[in-house]
Amino acid sequence: MSQHLQGKVVLVTGAGSGFGKLISEKCAAGGAKVVGIDINGDALTEVFDGIRANGYEGSYQVADVTDYAQVAAAVRHAVDTYGAVDVLVNNAGVMPLAYFADHERALTKWHKAIDINIKGVVNGISAVYDQMISRGRGQVVNISSIYGNAGIAGSGVYSATKAAVTALSDSLRIESKGKIKVTTVKPTGITGTNLASWIVNESAIFGLVGQRAEQYAAHVADLTDGTLPPELSDIDSVKYWLITPDDLANAVVHVIDQPWGISLSDVTVRASGEDYLY
Repeated sequence: MSQHLQGKVVLVTGAGSGFGKLISEKCAAGGAKVVGIDINGDALTEVFDGIRANGYEGSYQVADVTDYAQVAAAVRHAVDTYGAVDVLVNNAGVMPLAYFADHERALTKWHKAIDINIKGVVNGISAVYDQMISRGRGQVVNISSIYGNAGIAGSGVYSATKAAVTALSDSLRIESKGKIKVTTVKPTGITGTNLASWIVNESAIFGLVGQRAEQYAAHVADLTDGTLPPELSDIDSVKYWLITPDDLANAVVHVIDQPWGISLSDVTVRASGEDYLY
C-alpha cells in the first residue's frame, strides 16, 4: 500500500507510452494526481482516459519537451488544475545507439537525442523550479541510464546525454538543498519499450556487455525464440536476466512514495543476473 503518494501532484513527461505510461498509471493508482505530457496526443488521451475510467485522478496536455514554452504551459495547466506540481518525472528520452563511423545515418537522431534527453530535462526543471522553491517543497526525478556511467563504444552520444542528466541532477540537488529532492534513476537494459526503435546500429549494444557478449547474444536468441531458461525470467531468481518496464516503473514509484524528509537520490535498477557492465 502506498503511504506517501496520496494527494501528490506528479507531472510525467513522455507519458503516452513505455515507462511514462506505466509510471503515470501506477502513481495514479497509488493516490497521486497525475499530469501527463507527451508529443503524441492520441496516445496521451488513451492513457489518461484509462486512468480516469479506473476512478483515479489525471489530466494531460500535449507538449514537446524540447520546446520550453510548451513545457511551461503544461506546468501551468497542472498548477491550474491541481494547485501545484509536487513531483516532476523527466522520463521522455530516446536511445540512438551508433558508432561514430555511422555518423552519416546517425547524425539526425543524435541531434534529436541531445534535444530530448538534455534540453528536455533542462526545460522540465526550469518550468517547475520557481513554484517548487516558492512552496519550499518539491521533487525532481530524472531518468538517466547506466550508459551515462562511462564512455562506451557504440554509445558516445547517448552516453553523453545520460551523463549530462546525472550532472544536472547533482547540480540541482546541491543548489536546492532542503527545498527540492532530486533523484537520478539509472536503468540497465530493458525489453518491451520503443527505445529500441531509435537504435541506428544494432551491434552497438555490445559495447555495454563487453566480455559477456557471447553470453548476452545467446540469451537474446533464447528470449527471441521463447526458450529463455525459467530462472532467467523469474523475478524471484537471483539469475533474473532482464528487467521489464514494469520493474523500472515500480522503482520510480518507490522513490516518489517516500516521506518528504527522505530522498533516494541515486538508484540503479538492475536485474541481478544481467550481462551489462558498469
